[in-house]
Amino acid sequence: MHLPRLVPVLQHFPSRKLTDVYAAVRQELAASQTGGGLPAGARIAIGAGSRGVSNIATIVRATVAHFLEIGLKPFVVPAMGSHGGATAQGQTDVLAHYGITEAEVGCPIVSSLDVVALGTTTEGVETYIDRNAFESDGAFLINRVKWHTTFDAPVESGLLKMAAIGLGKLQGATNYHRHAVRMGLGEAIRSGGRHVLASGKILGGLAVLEDAHHDTAKVKAVTAVGLEQEEEQLLALTRSWMARILFDEVDILMVEEMGKHISGVGMDSKVINRHPWGGVNPWPWAPRILRVYVRDLSPLSYGNAVGIGLTDMIAERLFEKIDWNVTKVNAMAASNLFAVKTPLRAGTDREALDVLSKTVGRSDSSDVTCVWIRNTLELSHIVASENLLPAMRGRSDMEVAGPACDWEFDSTGNLAGGFDRMSAATAGSH
Repeated sequence: MHLPRLVPVLQHFPSRKLTDVYAAVRQELAASQTGGGLPAGARIAIGAGSRGVSNIATIVRATVAHFLEIGLKPFVVPAMGSHGGATAQGQTDVLAHYGITEAEVGCPIVSSLDVVALGTTTEGVETYIDRNAFESDGAFLINRVKWHTTFDAPVESGLLKMAAIGLGKLQGATNYHRHAVRMGLGEAIRSGGRHVLASGKILGGLAVLEDAHHDTAKVKAVTAVGLEQEEEQLLALTRSWMARILFDEVDILMVEEMGKHISGVGMDSKVINRHPWGGVNPWPWAPRILRVYVRDLSPLSYGNAVGIGLTDMIAERLFEKIDWNVTKVNAMAASNLFAVKTPLRAGTDREALDVLSKTVGRSDSSDVTCVWIRNTLELSHIVASENLLPAMRGRSDMEVAGPACDWEFDSTGNLAGGFDRMSAATAGSH
């Protein structure tokens, strides 16, 4: 195996980072008069999820401070469907790992898997809502608005989805995904989400938009009445900011880490160009990627390895970190067993690269093209094989950020220093 040398590459995406996230949230909620019509002492359930939203603890803390300032009594409920192993303590632990604790955000964290049935939509979808949210004087949702990993629609992942699946807990998440098998997840979310909003229990929400650098770029308060329409516009905006691998075709994509906090299926399927229900290179606007190899499972995924089925090969060390009970619960709730199929496992990185380089249609391994990323949320600093440099000529959105170097394996056959060593030149010089 004689793979081409590696080069650190900087992909240029505009920065839209807010300078003061806490102040931006406080200003937005005050300007929109969120909660202003409620009586003093009203109890407000703030829904917070399990995705790795940047600055989420700061955003929740600012929201809590706003409600306290206008005389309301906020508390946080986990709005994450079946995540956290579908247990109350597990979901509390997920929030705590994001810094969302009573001490940090200034209000109680109330976690339960109990739900209240809200009836059936006209499309036949049964709807549910977290009992604590139902018994409050109004629920206020906080979520990132972005594209979904499995479908294209005017509304994908965001507040409407949280209203349906997130607040629906295990029972709701399982039910929506069961209907999605036949009617499509987008339609199931719209049907259920609209019904939950119509219940009158949702006060509104705070939509969080991130730029291509995974930085908080915009916060927008919306009411329940205008939520769906507002979210359509916000999704269109954040889609236009989407980060991606800028090469047109890659033989081997190596992903340093996957995890539930990174994407619902461990990796953004629209970055790696794999469909979570099966299908290779389904998105025509994304780069054509022949093979995907994942080196590790992030500790922030808590053993949840949903998404390994999208890969061609995983490292043995990733496999050993899988909590199969947590993973199975999530897969069953999503009615998606494909996403947890076990791919080929490699004992070492050298073995993985040797196998994969022989299955991409190249007679000479020195012609194999490779891209190495940390995860699908962080795409500014990447590593590319030297033979991809001609594709960068004349482009202003990519630049070489350091000298080329050979692949370096340690005595065990694994890549010495991992992605951090290879990307150090990029991060250190920019």
